[in-house]
Amino acid sequence: MELNNFNRLGSILKAARKVRGLTREQLAEIINITPRYLMSLENENKKPSYDVLFRLVRELGISADTIFYPEAQHGDSAVEPLMRLLYLCGDRELKIATATIKALVDNK
Repeated sequence: MELNNFNRLGSILKAARKVRGLTREQLAEIINITPRYLMSLENENKKPSYDVLFRLVRELGISADTIFYPEAQHGDSAVEPLMRLLYLCGDRELKIATATIKALVDNK
């Protein structure tokens, strides 16, 4: 297996961008790249720099495992989208989410 095999990266980025409800132009502006460069990442199998990949992963809430270990993905786990959302939360939101989940579990 080739190291740094990013063949699926473009489709992962595009899907995550659409799930977040962002246009290519909006995401490019947020992470400070051109829309053309983002299009080349999504559609032309262009490889991003570490800095750009880091900003994309953080902004889109993508698990790095999704990119670096695609073979380890086992369908759509209900936990994975929740984990990505939790990574986007601040301390206040995390406390609320924790209390809510704890209350749900305690009331089974």
